[in-house]
Amino acid sequence: MSFPGLCLCLTLITGTLHAEPLSVLHVGQFSLAEAGGAYPDSWKPLTFDGIEAHTEYSLVKDDGTVVLKAESMGSASGLTREMTIDPAQYPIIEWRWKVENVLKNGDVTRKSGDDYPARIYIAFEYDESKVGFFEKAKYEAALLLHGKYPPLSAINYIWESRSPVGTIVPNPYISQVKMIVMESGPAKVGQWVTESRNIYEDYRKVFGEDPPMISGVAVMTDTDNTKESAVAWFGDIAFRQSPE
Repeated sequence: MSFPGLCLCLTLITGTLHAEPLSVLHVGQFSLAEAGGAYPDSWKPLTFDGIEAHTEYSLVKDDGTVVLKAESMGSASGLTREMTIDPAQYPIIEWRWKVENVLKNGDVTRKSGDDYPARIYIAFEYDESKVGFFEKAKYEAALLLHGKYPPLSAINYIWESRSPVGTIVPNPYISQVKMIVMESGPAKVGQWVTESRNIYEDYRKVFGEDPPMISGVAVMTDTDNTKESAVAWFGDIAFRQSPE
């Protein structure tokens, strides 16, 4: 995805969700939706200027459970839910996903390979105390353009093609987005994989400071740079106070 697309994604996946005092926040309960029906939990399409081919998302049944299916053919778009979550209170993010294939030319280190059959995108709120004068000016300009501040930073959990699991690198388009490789290569293609990450500790590791509030979550399957095709499925997504 291009730099403008990433910036737009950072801008759009922001909003407010008043967190209830629960041990688990279910932010993507696709399993409670109806196959072929509307997206649950205020999830909505996320598209980008300059990218006309959009990934197709639909709710389908897989092994008796409703999940989100993504089909990309040289396309890029996502689904997003706007929210505010305190990562100090809910540091654990859990989800499950499955991919039909990995991308032949996907490469997290190169702009031309910045495509993934599946990714989970976590954005964090803008905090003016954490930026310098010139960066603050950019955020003020974005506020005028979009009516809201873009997030300060973001973490992408990705299913990569070749980089080892655990690889952490800046996005090749924008350094304030960090990429963390959760799965790599074709070994688990066609299998449901359950993931769990301590996003509070991940943020401290990749940015060197405590995280601000989470401002949004998105799922994405994109192949606009490689011009390849990919199919993926996403199960329920939740934030927890502690691991199960």
